[in-house]
Amino acid sequence: MDERDDPDAVDPWAGDGDWVGAAEGTTTETAAGSATDPADAGGVADGTDAGREGDAEGLGPRRYRVLDRTERALVFVDLDTPDPGPGPEPDEGFEPVRVAAGDDEAVADAVAALEPGHVVTATLRWPDAATEADTGANGDSPLARVESVTVERESRYRFLDDAEPMFEAARDAWRDAAAAGDGMVSRVTRDTDGEPNGALYVFSEAGARDLLGEFRSGTTPLEPLVDRVNDDLDDDGPRAVFVLRPPDGAFVAVYIAFEKDGLLARTVRDTYL
Repeated sequence: MDERDDPDAVDPWAGDGDWVGAAEGTTTETAAGSATDPADAGGVADGTDAGREGDAEGLGPRRYRVLDRTERALVFVDLDTPDPGPGPEPDEGFEPVRVAAGDDEAVADAVAALEPGHVVTATLRWPDAATEADTGANGDSPLARVESVTVERESRYRFLDDAEPMFEAARDAWRDAAAAGDGMVSRVTRDTDGEPNGALYVFSEAGARDLLGEFRSGTTPLEPLVDRVNDDLDDDGPRAVFVLRPPDGAFVAVYIAFEKDGLLARTVRDTYL
């Protein structure tokens, strides 16, 4: 995975304030485990849809990103939030919503086939009142029910803790950021022919925060990074997004492969999955 610095690879949140730094001290109810597949860990956002309880009205159709899934629920990220902007708080854009399939068998089958990373158009409905079946094991807010869903883009997200060995481009970027005293650095990586094949972002894992868990739960959104790549490439191709943390926990790398099934994405999957 050869890489080189790109002078145009800049902070995607420049001018919007250092929201990653501002999120210092932000906590989530769950932390990403040492999983090699998103279904193995329960990184969901608790309480982010608390205002929906008792709301029998439907919401949609709207665009969502499938961020994560557990045994009994999925996490959708709202892509149609008015004027979404980068920020550590869900109400600043890209609100995470915990969902489950509704009663329709065809919809249930479609929901079961969803993978983290998919972009969908879906209609959601919240129950009239919270029941034991609608709440999480820890008394979370009720799950929204998916009334209809259509997959629009088959991107793929993978969250990997204790990733070893961490690839050289990420290690080099982290060393450069640490030497400069920066909390984040971004680079464009290239294949052996010099063609851009991915965007790499490395973030400091400062203090007691769990940045990988925040990305996985939606507390800190990944969408500004992916949106930047989509805007720059200006195509409809699906991406492969890998969020990795080395065993020493010094940093979190977000690696966006421009082609979901390209050589770079296959190499990362073969190395870590």
